[in-house]
Amino acid sequence: MTVNSLINGTIHILLVEDSESDARLVKEFLKEADIDHVLYVVDDGVEALEFMNTHCKAATNYCPDIVMLDLNLPRMGGIEVLKEMKKDDTLKRIPVIVLTTSTSEEDVQECYGNYANCYIVKPSNLADFENIMDTLKEFWFNTTNLPK
Repeated sequence: MTVNSLINGTIHILLVEDSESDARLVKEFLKEADIDHVLYVVDDGVEALEFMNTHCKAATNYCPDIVMLDLNLPRMGGIEVLKEMKKDDTLKRIPVIVLTTSTSEEDVQECYGNYANCYIVKPSNLADFENIMDTLKEFWFNTTNLPK
């Protein structure tokens, strides 16, 4: 994470999501929620790790403060991304919100076993999605002190 990102109040978010419609919902919510943010979107696990390795290890202003991670991704799944992040000294401090359609108890256990910060099942309707995003906003963007 870059020091400048939270000093000036801007939160840098990396959304790792292969569904265009789900990515659009997150983008719209963040825009309407009046969160001072920069959103980066990649659609597979390989791109996510490349993005973080490029920007976090070079200490650019593009290193995410938080990652929103889908599990079902092309090329490299979300659990593999999580494992790679958490064994890397530079990336392991970035909080990871798993946002997925998987209701598998095995996935839940594996994500928390690999240090995910929370696991959320994507709801099937818009009202529930908005409620979840409001809760995320209140906790992660208004309450929590993210690591510097």
